[in-house]
Amino acid sequence: MYRDQDRHKQFTRRALVLAGAKLAAFGMLGGRLYYLQVVESSRYATLAEDNRINLRLLPPPRGRILDRHGRPLALNRPTYRMVVVPEQAGDVEQILDTIAAMVGIDEDERRRILRDVARKRAFVPVTVRDDLAWEDVARIEVNAPDLPGIGIEQGQSRLYPHGAELAHVLGYVAAVSEQEAKDDPLLQLPDFRIGKSGIEHTYDLPLRGTGGRSEVEVNAYGRIIRELDRYDGEPGTDLRIAIDLELQQLAQRRLEQESGAVVVIDVQTGAVLALASNPSYDPSAFNRGLRSEEWRALLADPRSPLTNKAIAGQYAPGSTFKMVTALAGLERGVVSPDTRVFCGGVTRLGSHKFHCWKRWGHGTLDMRDAIEQSCDLYFYEVAKRAGVDRLAAMGHRLGLGHTLGIDLPGERTGLLPTRDWKVATLGQPWHQGETLIAGIGQGFVLSTPLQLAVMTARIANGREQVMPHVVRPGAAGAAAQPPNAGAPEPLGISPAHLQVVRDGMIGVVNGSRGTARRAAITENGMEMAGKTGTSQVRRITAAERAAGISKNEDLPWERRDHALFVGYAPIQAPRYAVAVIIEHGGGGSKAAAPVAKDILLAAQHMDVLRIARHKPGPGAGADADAGAAHAAPGASGGPT
Repeated sequence: MYRDQDRHKQFTRRALVLAGAKLAAFGMLGGRLYYLQVVESSRYATLAEDNRINLRLLPPPRGRILDRHGRPLALNRPTYRMVVVPEQAGDVEQILDTIAAMVGIDEDERRRILRDVARKRAFVPVTVRDDLAWEDVARIEVNAPDLPGIGIEQGQSRLYPHGAELAHVLGYVAAVSEQEAKDDPLLQLPDFRIGKSGIEHTYDLPLRGTGGRSEVEVNAYGRIIRELDRYDGEPGTDLRIAIDLELQQLAQRRLEQESGAVVVIDVQTGAVLALASNPSYDPSAFNRGLRSEEWRALLADPRSPLTNKAIAGQYAPGSTFKMVTALAGLERGVVSPDTRVFCGGVTRLGSHKFHCWKRWGHGTLDMRDAIEQSCDLYFYEVAKRAGVDRLAAMGHRLGLGHTLGIDLPGERTGLLPTRDWKVATLGQPWHQGETLIAGIGQGFVLSTPLQLAVMTARIANGREQVMPHVVRPGAAGAAAQPPNAGAPEPLGISPAHLQVVRDGMIGVVNGSRGTARRAAITENGMEMAGKTGTSQVRRITAAERAAGISKNEDLPWERRDHALFVGYAPIQAPRYAVAVIIEHGGGGSKAAAPVAKDILLAAQHMDVLRIARHKPGPGAGADADAGAAHAAPGASGGPT
């Protein structure tokens, strides 16, 4: 009896405790509901709205790049890309197997797709293949019922209609790396491309534009239900550059079988009209993503197709440097135009012999004759009297030995040695024999083809230190000015001394003993002046000289001399300056001068044709930068 009463009391206590606990729990729940529904109602209403409405960035169309006459060099085209949504596809690897049989997917692509799938949420589309051919799009669409999670989206891709012909000028765009994707939210977009080289890199920001936004409604899983609002952003700025497409194509064709570079600039303004470097590469390959075998092939090519030789190739200028030596001697007053030097083929300095390229010598020459016949002994003597430091100072004034600030990445400095430079760099004193060698553009002296073109333009111009540029200053906005924008400094060289050098250059091409007489332009009013150069890439031994120097044709390609030529035209009113280098091409008169002749003649013919058509054309804005770009030969201002 007592036992039953105890059990009943115990049950009653437990029931009360349980009821109390339930009551407390319901009370807390009710309180929490009141807090959420009443006290915090406005806050959670805002959060719910934010979760329902999602803002998405839209990439802007990239600005086009046009040549000086408005012809497109880089533009955009619509493309189709295939994407996969992993949560809809189920077994992604199985789907990829099926797709590979239709459009072909190699192992590198497969690894990249699976890596992206693993990194992203299951409902986010992952790009399987960009730039699908229409046939592939149709094949995917026809088989869509058997390809769950696979879809086709439309996008934009960079198009370079002239391919390798302009690759070193335009550069290319490619996917954003992890290091680059930090500042701009646009860079986080998986298919966004930025400039990696050339004009695309230098002017990437103005070309990039401003991103848009799309306001979309999404469900609780983040999936898009509908688009509520859209702003497409601001497209990138169109850039009109100084390059003349026809001239560029001609320069690139003339180098087709060679490794080398051609630079053509406007003598009056420094606008770069053609900048060719061969061999080149297909910039579209970087846009779509370079395959590993393509990358290995580019790196293994001994002719370095990835190097822009026009601005980054550094070569001994050879005899094209003799104008610098001549002007250094004239300006210093250690020689005059009438100073005569006897060339017997060899001269001595101490126990060392220094040879002229003409084994039996040129006889007695003055400065004009020495330039025309490219006598080495004459310029040994001028260099000895002027000294290497004055050679370097004159070279700097003409644009050698330092970067010129062209608006392209990768420009190299070249080298103008001095006494102090050798002590600081090599820890050795300078020897006078090295001055003689420097006087003919050999030894330590290095220059780029761009520097040689600028040197020639300044000699032909005679007034200003014109600076090279590809995009007209101000064309890309104040935030993207070329580094060298601004009024050029006066050249500061005596007009009479410059005329002596120009007379010698006229003789090189048009004189009876000129080293480039076979490349003379015979059309009246279009004649060119210039200077040949041949730079050694190996040391000629005494034994080889005694036995007779081997011909370039008998040597392996990499041991042959470099061929150079610099020139300007027309003679009476210089308008175009050109520099040509053919790597291991042999003599400058044979390999480089004919290339310069064709280009300078074609440039003048193009002017005549444009005038004949009476079409100022859409490139008037760019031509204003180039001074008298459409003026007839002889109409623009000549040297002072």
